[in-house]
Amino acid sequence: MFDNLTERLSGVIKTLRGEARLTESNIQEALREVRMALIEADVALPAIKVFIEQVKQRAIGHEVMDSLTPGQALIGIVHQELIAIMGGEKAELSLNVAPPAVILMAGLQGAGKTTSSGKLAKWLMEEKKKKVLLVSCDIYRPAAIDQLALLAEQTGAEFFPVQTGQQPAQIGTTALDYARRHHHDVVIVDTAGRLGIDEAMMQEITQLEQLLKPVETLFVVDAMQGQDAVNTAKAFSDALPLTGVILTKLDGDARGGAALSVRHVTGKPIKFAGVAEKLSGLEPFYPDRMASRILGMGDVLGLIEEAQRTSDKKEAERLMKKMKSGKGFDLNDFRQQFQQMKKMGGMGAMLEKLPHQLSQAAQNMNVDEKIINRTEGIINAMTPQERTKPEIIKASRKRRIATGSGVSVQEVNRLLSQFEQTRKMMKMMNKGGMSKMMRAVKGMFPQMR
Repeated sequence: MFDNLTERLSGVIKTLRGEARLTESNIQEALREVRMALIEADVALPAIKVFIEQVKQRAIGHEVMDSLTPGQALIGIVHQELIAIMGGEKAELSLNVAPPAVILMAGLQGAGKTTSSGKLAKWLMEEKKKKVLLVSCDIYRPAAIDQLALLAEQTGAEFFPVQTGQQPAQIGTTALDYARRHHHDVVIVDTAGRLGIDEAMMQEITQLEQLLKPVETLFVVDAMQGQDAVNTAKAFSDALPLTGVILTKLDGDARGGAALSVRHVTGKPIKFAGVAEKLSGLEPFYPDRMASRILGMGDVLGLIEEAQRTSDKKEAERLMKKMKSGKGFDLNDFRQQFQQMKKMGGMGAMLEKLPHQLSQAAQNMNVDEKIINRTEGIINAMTPQERTKPEIIKASRKRRIATGSGVSVQEVNRLLSQFEQTRKMMKMMNKGGMSKMMRAVKGMFPQMR
């Protein structure tokens, strides 16, 4: 999402190469480029003005350590100010109240309120072990109630049924009473949106807020909207006592302006970010990690956490033993690595969290999701014996596997070759031969040479 902004900011740092120290003149030139990069990213102008002024004040007279270049020093300052403008620290949900805690979802139609309600229910159940009730007060969009009911079924949350003719206020109060009697920890209330802000919508949601007294009123905003998202956030913030923001579609092709603007404009923290369409695609928002991603440093911590969350610990331990021994690694294990990658959102999701240079290198290698799916298909076309003992796969077996998976024999040969290279690398790692292993990696991917 932040590729263009990352590229521009990287260019700014390069302009400071060869400079001995940070001065007012070279800072002024660098900040002019930073300002242009932020404008291109569709960041709100008031936020840009404050950000540039803060960086300028900190940079002028900044003592550069001997171990740092002026470019590195400026990157450090920009990184800290990016964190500050996005809220400083991770903002937690406030659920320390007598149950049920009510979470009210607000926002325009199409921003992703209903989907985010389902995702949030899943997150609360899995991460916080809460008993969740999903409630739809959107009586205007015909599919909204059915959509939330389906999401409840998929996540395992309970859904509160709506009776024909009920109004939002009646639905909300009845659902809250039901939640108290059935000992729910959290009630997530999905509200109606409009294509634009209007008085009727604001009156309705204000009435709901006063009736239900939510502990959290979360504004759901589409990151793809840029400046429009910020203007909408301001209007909702003026009408409702918002406690936080959910930024959706952060995995899209938007320029990132909403992420850098919404906290400054509303004064409310971004609490969650929608990073994928699947129900597990909602993550707590960490300003420091997002700042690192914007500056091309990646979010390796996020990648590790995602791997831990999606992996089977027993399977991981079993595979680690095989890797350490250098024996027994077969095509079943090879396939499992691809399946784990899919659970983490696929190659694209992983590349987004890698440091920029590594991500660019991997993209330049043209590692295609389709190739990964095809590889898995080839392994699936093998018999259990062939997956366990790849050495028995000769010409006739290769032809049968190629026919069964709809690929050429050459592709089967390529897969077997990559598997052998991987097995050799594991043996080298076990023997401590890192330089040999790197040569093996370059052999697998000639583009790295």
